[in-house]
Order: sequence, then structure tokens, then C-alpha cells
Amino acid sequence: MNIEEFRNYCLSKPHVEETLPFDQDTLVFKVAGKMFALCSLSNYAGGVALKCDPEWAEELREQYPAIQPGYHMNKKHWNTVMPEAFLPMGLLAELIDHSYKLVVKGLPKKMRENLDL
Repeated sequence: MNIEEFRNYCLSKPHVEETLPFDQDTLVFKVAGKMFALCSLSNYAGGVALKCDPEWAEELREQYPAIQPGYHMNKKHWNTVMPEAFLPMGLLAELIDHSYKLVVKGLPKKMRENLDL
């Protein structure tokens, strides 16, 4: 998945916005103001950060060298995934979906209802 495909896939999720809150290089995708994915515009191949269930995060890191603890993120809850590495087909999309769902699940019930999620 290249950077345009990554961007389009993230933006295809309901109520997602893209922002540059940190600098002009770090693209952040949010749902209801909460981050679920981020990447560098100048070094996309260096990894995308995605939220992940802690137990599954550990399993993924053990199974795939291209998945590492989140760089500059809470390493328990975030992975850095090398998007251009040789990962199984569809795994990156699955990890984006998982990150999005985790963030939505963590939103207050009223907010989820207001967003119709």
C-alpha cells in the first residue's frame, strides 16, 4: 500500500479528518478528534503508527519484523508498521480497520451515537 492508498483508505472511514497538528510533515488521521493513524509525508516507508490491542500488538511484533513498537508513541498501545515491507496481502488494511475501531470503541457512548457509529 503506497501513501496515497493509505491516505484514501483512512479517509474512507466514517467521520475521519486528516490534520497536520505537529508539523508540516506528520499526517494524522482522527475520528472524533482522536488519532488512529499517522505517518510522515517525507518518509512514509519509515513506518505508519497505528493503535493496536496490546496483546495482539505483541503477537504481531513477534511474527513480523516489519511491525515494531510505536515510535514516539505509547509502545503498549501503538505499533509502527513498515507499509512497504512484505506483509501479507490485506494485513495493513486490517490493522488500519482495527486501529479505527479501537478508537471508536473508546469514545463516550453519546459521542458514538451522535456520530452514528
